[in-house]
Amino acid sequence: MMDLFQEKRIAPMLIAENVPSFADPEWLYELKWDGERCVAYLDPGEGTELRNKRNMKMLPKVPELSNLHHQVKKRCILDGELLCIVNGKPDFETIQRRSLMSNPFKIEMESRRFPACFVAFDCLYYDGRDITKIPLTERKKYLDRIAESERLAVSKVFDYHQAKRLFSLAREQGLEGMVAKRKESLYYQGKRTKDWLKIKNLQDDDFVVCGWIPKQNHMTSIVLGQYRQGRLVYKGHVTLGVGGEAFAAIKKQKIISHPPMEVPEGHENENARWLKPELVCVVQYMYKTEKGSMRQPVFKGLRRDKRAEDCVESD
Repeated sequence: MMDLFQEKRIAPMLIAENVPSFADPEWLYELKWDGERCVAYLDPGEGTELRNKRNMKMLPKVPELSNLHHQVKKRCILDGELLCIVNGKPDFETIQRRSLMSNPFKIEMESRRFPACFVAFDCLYYDGRDITKIPLTERKKYLDRIAESERLAVSKVFDYHQAKRLFSLAREQGLEGMVAKRKESLYYQGKRTKDWLKIKNLQDDDFVVCGWIPKQNHMTSIVLGQYRQGRLVYKGHVTLGVGGEAFAAIKKQKIISHPPMEVPEGHENENARWLKPELVCVVQYMYKTEKGSMRQPVFKGLRRDKRAEDCVESD
């Protein structure tokens, strides 16, 4: 019978919903790394294998990580994140772009520009033993046996005394936030439990509601705009969170025959119901990319206390 290492079919345990920051002695805290979830199968005698959440092989995308097995003395399985560091901090767009590449030459060029690294935050198997059913604090001890390097690091753990400061530091540095994990939690493959919780550092901004787009599966996107030097400019869409009384109020607005601003060509915008730019909505997001688009935007409702003209593009 094959063991976990031979099967190479680990389905990573999932993190539950976002919660407000808290400090509890029964929990551990660590930074939430803005990368791509990955499981590393390391055999000091044979090599390195990396698999993403869909169990796809990732090493062809990040060939600079092919020697991670040199950092361990025993065969092990590590759960963690693939990262690319840009301007001193993890950049999700960069590692996501790499994961979609297929041209070996372009991958090699990108690996020289922004080399990937792997940050391990859990150990699931060590020296022939499945350790997913021992407490997190015991699993963490196996990570101490890893020889860290430029390409392989272990996520640092903080106790409840340090939780508030860690979250403040993440906010100051523009990082995604932190993860709280119950000390006695076991590892449940593919399950989302409340033993692991996200504490995200979220931002928000106000936008003009410029239209809405009906989509499949009863989903709807809101078309967003902001003013730049007195002219309304397109700011993309938001889909998550759209519904309820706020969207009912949007649907009551009179539909106009043309967009109130210049919009990119595309199938989605062609299906839009355009509105006179009068309503203002709040959108929460992780951060803005270099191109100005929002990462993980969520519609939070309408603002009745602000005029559309006062939704001005931030620098």
